[in-house]
Amino acid sequence: MDETRIKHDEKILIGSNIKRIREQRKIKPKDLVLRVQLCGVDINIFSLSKIEANTQHIKASQFRAIAEILEVDCMELLRKPSEVRAMEDTSKQNLSDLRS
Repeated sequence: MDETRIKHDEKILIGSNIKRIREQRKIKPKDLVLRVQLCGVDINIFSLSKIEANTQHIKASQFRAIAEILEVDCMELLRKPSEVRAMEDTSKQNLSDLRS
């Protein structure tokens, strides 16, 4: 059975969001791959690398497993770069306010 693939576009870079959140959670790529595989979903380190570089589309089953492992709502992986920047700017401002 051929799985449905979720295609990123220039407005929503799913792979970049996965990488950003994975790094924030300090999860190594190989550990994420292992955990996805333990969920019964087919993925390897090369596929994850390509997904995170936005050069390979992600399968729906991989998308769902990764969201669950990263403990984020699927919509978090669908954020636009402008939304991510706005969130980061807000976080930096809040941190700056706390230091003042």
